[in-house]
Order: sequence, then structure tokens, then C-alpha cells
Amino acid sequence: MKLPTVALGLLLTGISLAKQHGFLKDNGDGTWIIGNDVWNMTQEKIYGSKLYYKDQELVGEATGHYVSYNGAASNLAWTDANIVKTGSNYIDIQFDAAEGEMHWVIFNGLAGAYQYFVNRALPVLGEFRTLWRLDNETFTSAYNADKDGVLPPLSEYAVSTKIQDETWKTPDEGYLTKYDWSGFVREQEYWGVYGENFGSWYLKQHPGKDYFNGDHLKQELMNHRESATGDVVQLNMIHGTHFQALSNDTLPNGKIWGPWLWYLNNGIKSDVSLRYNNEVNSWPYKWLSDASYRSRIASVTGKLVLSDGRPAAGAAVFLGDNHPNKTTLDMGSTYYYTTYADNDGSFRFTDVRTGVYALQAWSNGSPIGDITTTYLKNDINVSGPATSKLRLDKLTWSVPASDTVFQIGDFDRKSTGFAYSGGFGAGRVDNCPANLTYAVGSSETSDWCFAQNKIGTFRIAFPLPASNITSNNTSDALLTVSLAGYSQGTTVNIFCNDVRIGNLSSSGILSDPSLYRSGTVAGEWHQFEFPINGSRLKTSNTIDFRVASLSSSLWRGPIYDAIKLEWI
Repeated sequence: MKLPTVALGLLLTGISLAKQHGFLKDNGDGTWIIGNDVWNMTQEKIYGSKLYYKDQELVGEATGHYVSYNGAASNLAWTDANIVKTGSNYIDIQFDAAEGEMHWVIFNGLAGAYQYFVNRALPVLGEFRTLWRLDNETFTSAYNADKDGVLPPLSEYAVSTKIQDETWKTPDEGYLTKYDWSGFVREQEYWGVYGENFGSWYLKQHPGKDYFNGDHLKQELMNHRESATGDVVQLNMIHGTHFQALSNDTLPNGKIWGPWLWYLNNGIKSDVSLRYNNEVNSWPYKWLSDASYRSRIASVTGKLVLSDGRPAAGAAVFLGDNHPNKTTLDMGSTYYYTTYADNDGSFRFTDVRTGVYALQAWSNGSPIGDITTTYLKNDINVSGPATSKLRLDKLTWSVPASDTVFQIGDFDRKSTGFAYSGGFGAGRVDNCPANLTYAVGSSETSDWCFAQNKIGTFRIAFPLPASNITSNNTSDALLTVSLAGYSQGTTVNIFCNDVRIGNLSSSGILSDPSLYRSGTVAGEWHQFEFPINGSRLKTSNTIDFRVASLSSSLWRGPIYDAIKLEWI
């Protein structure tokens, strides 16, 4: 619902400058007004409301802007606000809460503001976010790199049946869920909500995403319709957990999330794209003088070569916690850098904060999609002046020799290539059959389904030459099963020629919500090895993945990455 327009001049009563640029006005009642001569917002103890731009109020009956952690029950309450820095064309306004400082850097004439948060006393996280809840008549559509379109109206929720976790079944047997509006955070240039005349956006310039937790496959909810109120939600999960099994991060005093640009416009995405390119060219921002932010070097480069002589072409490369005790997806205490190797194995990180890191790398698919191991190099000391360039020696990635019998899919921690994989879609696993047979030598990768969630059997049928099968000299084999994700409740028993060799179950695998929250590509990665006694193998063989039990909840089970059988 739109509120009546209030002239900007009324809001600026009591501010002395004839032409006002960035400003902070203390109302004396525990509220403040911030903005410039383009936009302004009233900040209350918790919520930022009454957002005016182009003489229109954009929050309406929605909640507005706020900051919270570990769920909405822990909203930050602002106790004070001050201008802590003034430049020739901007001001930096700091709002204080017990947990830390929220900054709005407002430039003259800019429709929006740069934002960043400095930790002072946040608890172990979990979830930390900033967000806007905006007027649902003004903002009718949402955009991120994975999905663009009209948000479902609140009326559609009213006629649908809720089945689980913010997910509804519609009268036409489809599904309605906010999780369809998720995305891979490090692939985003910008995201936001928009309508016919207005848009509200977050711009996250590359490489300025080092404050995010997680690795290349970090996914987060980005936009949605709030099912209870109809508010349009522009979500900024700067430390998110929506698609992870674990996230318990102790945060150092002074950690900075951001800065990012919150940007208002006429709703045209091409304008946002142009603005994004401008932000990339301006990174790192010269106006932020925090010592830890400024303490960075120009680049860290290196070249990865496999021990079998191949370059680590296309490998996912990650710079993160030194001597890690968490997976790369679950890291989140400090700062993290992601890139991909070139065809010759060369990689490059730019604008890296000083510190001591570990470098990790893993296959991102062809041409090294057969590699099951992860490269790790600890104690990488990033130090020196801003112009420094750290060049690592040629790095040799030790990989075992492999005598492969068959492989289904590439080892890349994703379900890419399998049937129905790709993007976000509630209930996509419903399309996967209860039973399928993959015939080695004739089936295609796309004949295997990305996930398994019905009582039945996924079978791999494969022949072996008679020369491999003798009574006196039979080699043992190793079955490697890599999961791109796993949602607990479904148990899959694994058989070789009807002899059980292992299982995939909740008792041994941490659960992530990806499969039941619209994910079809990745969640938490897991890899398992199952030895097979050579005496069990014949000239004609089967490996079965048999679902032994199902959760009473929908869409639980494994998301497959790759399966490989090799002689050992």
C-alpha cells in the first residue's frame, strides 16, 4: 500500500544548509532521518521506514530496513547515530548497537548509499543479514542471476496448501516457495526488487565479496514475497546458512562485512548493470580508511599442475582458513577468496587482505573431472604494501594413478549434467524415477537423475572382460561416491551384485536443506569410498543404490555429484 507523498522539504526542517547533500537529522525522540537531496529514510530504534525517493514513499505498510542475526528474534536495536567521517562529497553515518556498527556512506546526489557493518560483539554465527521489506504494490518483480520475474502475489498463497518450510502446493499441483528465489552468492553482480517505476538493488562488486562465508558453491535466499504479510523482501544474507549443514563461526572484533552499494533507480536492470561496472572499476573504495580494510596486496598468483603432468585446468581454487578444521563451505570467521584456474592451471586472486591462509583446490569438472582428491597448501603468508604481488611457486597436486572401470558424472561437487539438475525449483526431484538403469558403455550422463527420493533402485550395469575375472588373480576395486548434497531422512543401501557394501544415511552424513529448499545443483559436499572384494565381480555386474527408507517429510535424500569404480 502506498502512503501519501511527503515533500522532502518537510523532512529537512531544522537543517541549516540551503542546499542539502548527505545529512543526519536527530529527531530527539530516538529516531533519525538520513539521506541526501535525492532520497531520505527515517531510522527508528530497529526499523528504517518512510523511505522517500522521487517524491514517493517506498516502504508503505511493510517493515522497512533492519539488521538481524540468528533469526528475526535477534534484531539489532540502535542506540546512537553520528557522522563519523566527512569527505568532500560524502558523509559516513554510524548507527551503534550492542553488537556493532552499521554504516551508511551517503554521497551527494547518489540514489542510495554504501553500507558496511563492523563487528564488536556478535555471538557465534549462524545467520547475519541486512534487508529491506518494501511496498508490495510498488515492487512487483525480483531479479538475481538465477531467476528474474514477477513475484507470486499474496493471494496465490491464500488459495494454496502449506506442505513444509515456507512451501505451498498450488491448486494446479505446482509448488510455491520463497526458496525458488535463491542464488549462488559469488556469481551475483547485483540483485533486487523492481516495478514499473522503481527498483531497489544490492550491488556486490567482484572481487569485493571476501566477507561472505563459504566457497564457490555458497547459495543463499536473495529475494521473495513474505507469505505472512505480503511484503516484498530484498534480502542481503552477508553471513548465511540457508543451504548449509553447519555454520558456527566465532567472529573477530573488527570484522567488516561490506561495503556494498544499496542502489535506487527506475527499475531498469541495464542501468544497474552500468552502475555495477562502475563499482568494479572503483574497487577497493578509497573512502573507507579502516586499517584492516586498507591492509591488502594487489594479487596472489600461482599455477597448479597435477602429478600426472596435466595442468589443473578449470580447477576451483580457494584461499581461506589456515590449517583448516572446517570444510570450505562452512568457513566464515574471517575473509575468503574464490577463483577458477585457467586452461594451463594458472590462477589469480586480486586485492587480498594481509594474513596467513591455506590454499585449496578441487576439480570443477572436465578436463580434470576424474580427480577425486583435494589440493591443500597451508601457511601462505600474504603481506607487504598494497602494490605487492605474491607469486607462489608451481604447485604440484598429487593425484593417484587410476585404472577406471567406469565413471558417471564429473567430480565437481555439483550435480551438473544429470537429469533435472540446474537452477532452483521446488519439487524438481519429483521428476526423478523410482527406478532407473544406467548401462555403462551405452547410457549418457543425463540418464542418471540428479537426486534420489523414492522407494526403488538406481542401478549401474557394467561388464568386465574375462581377462579381469580369474579364479586365482582377481583385483579388488574401489567405488567412490561423491554427493553434491544430502538432506536427512532417506537411507540408500549400496549393493554390488546383490551384496551390500555400504550405505548413505542420516547416521553418517550431516544434513543440509538444499534438496527440500529448491536446490538442484549443490548443498554440502560429501565423498565416500567403498572397497569391493574382487571375488564378487563377474563378467556381468550391477551396483545398486536401493532406497531402504524415506522421511515422512518431502524431498529428502542424496544429490549426486559423481560415481567412479576403479581397480586398486
